[in-house]
Amino acid sequence: MDVLLDNLDIFVRGFRTTLVLFVWSAIFSTILGMIVGTMRVSPVPVMRGVGTIYVNLVRNTPLTLIFFFFAFGYPKLRLGEVSYETLAIIALSLYTATYIAEVLRSGFNTVPIGQAEAARAIGLSFVPTMTRVVLPQAFRAVIPPFMSVLIALLKNTTVAAGFSVAEAGAIRAYASERGEPAMIVLLWVALFFVILVMILAFIQRRLENRWRVAR
Repeated sequence: MDVLLDNLDIFVRGFRTTLVLFVWSAIFSTILGMIVGTMRVSPVPVMRGVGTIYVNLVRNTPLTLIFFFFAFGYPKLRLGEVSYETLAIIALSLYTATYIAEVLRSGFNTVPIGQAEAARAIGLSFVPTMTRVVLPQAFRAVIPPFMSVLIALLKNTTVAAGFSVAEAGAIRAYASERGEPAMIVLLWVALFFVILVMILAFIQRRLENRWRVAR
């Protein structure tokens, strides 16, 4: 307990940054994932192709390499100065969006085709059909895998510690500079991550129970 209390400032700063990375990345990756997932089932071949290329290219690229590009490659493009924290959010969002897109695509397949046909029969085009009819039903069906992707995103934020972002993954390094035992510090970090994951699991159960009744 002394290790935690004596280094509370490091823990607070680290997990605050982790939550910032997680929340913004979750928002942006969900929006992008819905767009890409919709493109993946689009009747337009070009849109399907673009969505497929994006998913296959980014999802099969190690997250560390994506971070390397934004940390070391982006500055050489001279497109303006951006903080490492912002670049980390972009990297996490682009990477996580591919998994969300595939989760939603599987959810689209659970919606009876008659739903989309009925929407088109009353004059709705592709985009309104997806956003008003298919997507709300698909999202209910994919809550467990969607939350699993968010849990993976939470843990992936620790990769940012290797790229000058002072989040939870960097707590051990900062505490070691103060002479604290690394193992105890890591155990505290792991405990807090377990608590955060349990919170996400609780939210998942609440959403499942709520929307199960709504059906």
